[in-house]
Amino acid sequence: MTTTTGHDRSPVRSLTQPPGSGGPTVLRILLGAQLRRLREAKRISLEEAGAVIRASHSKISRLETGRVGFKDRDVVDLLIFYGVTDEQEREALRALAARANAPGWWHDYSDILPHWFEDYVGLEEAAAQIRSYQVQFVPGLLQTGDYTRAVTQLGHPAASERELDRWVGLRLARQVVLTRPNSPNIWVVLDEAALRRPVGGRAVMRAQLKHLLDVAQRSSVTIQVIPFDAGGHAAAGGPFSILRFADYDLPDVVYLEQLTSALYLDKPEVVDSYLMVMERLCVAAVTPNASIKLIRDLLRES
Repeated sequence: MTTTTGHDRSPVRSLTQPPGSGGPTVLRILLGAQLRRLREAKRISLEEAGAVIRASHSKISRLETGRVGFKDRDVVDLLIFYGVTDEQEREALRALAARANAPGWWHDYSDILPHWFEDYVGLEEAAAQIRSYQVQFVPGLLQTGDYTRAVTQLGHPAASERELDRWVGLRLARQVVLTRPNSPNIWVVLDEAALRRPVGGRAVMRAQLKHLLDVAQRSSVTIQVIPFDAGGHAAAGGPFSILRFADYDLPDVVYLEQLTSALYLDKPEVVDSYLMVMERLCVAAVTPNASIKLIRDLLRES
């Protein structure tokens, strides 16, 4: 990530307080934020902290932003240096570090999952709200298996049937978040082009449109469509997603997917810019009820 520094919304958290829910991606960020707060409370520089664990200041920065795993020895040395003498507190953070280093469920798909996408899967699993604007495709959490297969074939034309099956399996595994008790609030703004483009052929697209109508009935899912006749709109830069978390140590993250990589942006001023664009997109789009009607009309036409 470019940065994952938390907002200064509270004092240093008790180290024995259970961290927020989530997989290793989130736990790394939570642990890093706690270590950063301890360092800053002692007015210790990144360079000084790096010297303690025989590393550079950039290594400390990566630890504090959750971009790398934690060695137990480094955690212990830093806690001693930061003046954490209570054994119970030290053991709580060491246990958190061990959990943060454990592989997430998506590790089972490491044969197909790009390394730059792993963080997104972990953040998606822990998000309380996911807002997404899409131009060309239906977002992954709302795709059918056949639609996923067709989209994957476009990006990986040489993929074998087994690899395509694995991609579909990964996509469907991610969608479990929609059915759990504490499911995130999903708010999607779709360009009409994403609904008219017959990805996978007529039958696949019809099934996808029906699926959108089904998931839109969930109280946690909101779908809006920007029709062609709305003209130009604010998101000239292309598709993006904004993830928000319940835990105060986790900043909002803007996700921008590229052809062979991705950007994770969380500087407050950058996130605020994207939030303003998202609000303007929601205004430009028709209402959720009108969007459902538009999808039904497209289904009748297809």
